[in-house]
Amino acid sequence: MSKKNLKIYLAGHRGLIGSAVLEKLKSCGYKNLIFKTRQELNLMDEKKVKIFLNKEKPDLVILAAARVGGIYANYKNKAKFLYENLLIQTNVIGGSFVSGVKHLIFFGSNCIYPKNSNQPIKESSLSTGPLEKTNDAYAIAKINGVKLCENLSNNFNINYKSLMLCNVFGPNDNYDLKSSHFIPAIIHKIFIAEKKKLNYINLWGDGNPLREVIYSKDVADACIFFMTKKTKSKIINIGSGQECSIRDYFYIIRKLMKSNVKAIFNNNLNGVMRKINDCSLARSYGWKINNNLEKNLLETVSDFKRNYNNYKI
Repeated sequence: MSKKNLKIYLAGHRGLIGSAVLEKLKSCGYKNLIFKTRQELNLMDEKKVKIFLNKEKPDLVILAAARVGGIYANYKNKAKFLYENLLIQTNVIGGSFVSGVKHLIFFGSNCIYPKNSNQPIKESSLSTGPLEKTNDAYAIAKINGVKLCENLSNNFNINYKSLMLCNVFGPNDNYDLKSSHFIPAIIHKIFIAEKKKLNYINLWGDGNPLREVIYSKDVADACIFFMTKKTKSKIINIGSGQECSIRDYFYIIRKLMKSNVKAIFNNNLNGVMRKINDCSLARSYGWKINNNLEKNLLETVSDFKRNYNNYKI
């Protein structure tokens, strides 16, 4: 069977990562695509997920659906993040296995690695130390998904792998200031400040943590590259290799938005102080990234302004 004829189920097609993956699949000529809204298929309902997967019998499943959020949302909603992600992952990954799916991509986050991991973080750092307390519940859920994929692959000779991502940004992001990650939060707060003629915005933490970011379209490229590729390792880091402090991201975005607003960092809820992926394993398999941070951020800002009234914020 030609790869372009693969029957692919994409879970989470409306989200930040899922929408980028869907766009990339279509542009690459994949036509046999299945996707369902949350109203059409509740991924936390084990019975309905199993019935759906057993009926459709896709060749490949891409699991981009998850309960996600920034540092505040993770910290304040630990039970919800742990419970919902465990259900989604177990139902989709387990249901895929039972229905005979041979290939599966699971998206995770480098928050699964210990708080004091050596930097850049290697895949081998997993489970070598305690997690960062602000998002340990989300991390534990993701670790369960990683280990389920790994053990199913090793025990049954199937191709289920996990791509561990750094902070992702791009079109279709979550701009809700109670649950968003830091880049969409900065964009939204500067936009509001300009609209209301405010002189400053408040941002979480002290501005000093270093973060690696990756554009959602680059994540989609990685997904298409690895989705049917046979790899010995079942957990692979994906990142841009580019990191800045939260404060520096604010200055870059402020410049792109042609604003003079100031930032006040109002607490010490920073999370880990540095978090960058070692992507040498991904590169050894032939994957590479061509990233342009300012260009990608400008496209994201333009998308936000263009679709402001459509975002639920």
